[in-house]
Amino acid sequence: MLNYVWFFLAAVFEIAGCYGFWMWLRQGKSAWWVVPAVLSLAAFALLLTKVEATYAGRAYAAYGGTYIIASIAWLAVVERIRPLSSDWVGVGLCVLGATVILLGPRFSSN
Repeated sequence: MLNYVWFFLAAVFEIAGCYGFWMWLRQGKSAWWVVPAVLSLAAFALLLTKVEATYAGRAYAAYGGTYIIASIAWLAVVERIRPLSSDWVGVGLCVLGATVILLGPRFSSN
């Protein structure tokens, strides 16, 4: 369960970092937006290492589901755009997939 806390925090920092670059390059804001963006992306990377997974690739794949939840929440809260029903269906599917990747049984490929 603690993995989801790390995933959520990492997602917030990743989205915030990317948003800083978005604001600078796409919205014409000051280049100073890059400073907190880079710090936020560094925090994202550090937080993702807290996930209890044997392999980094599996942790990153499972993180994707949480990132999608946070992205849709960001859309609603920060950008004030109401998510569509299909957005929430997609979120549910992604979270289910992330859970299977992170917690599912391990089958041998041999």
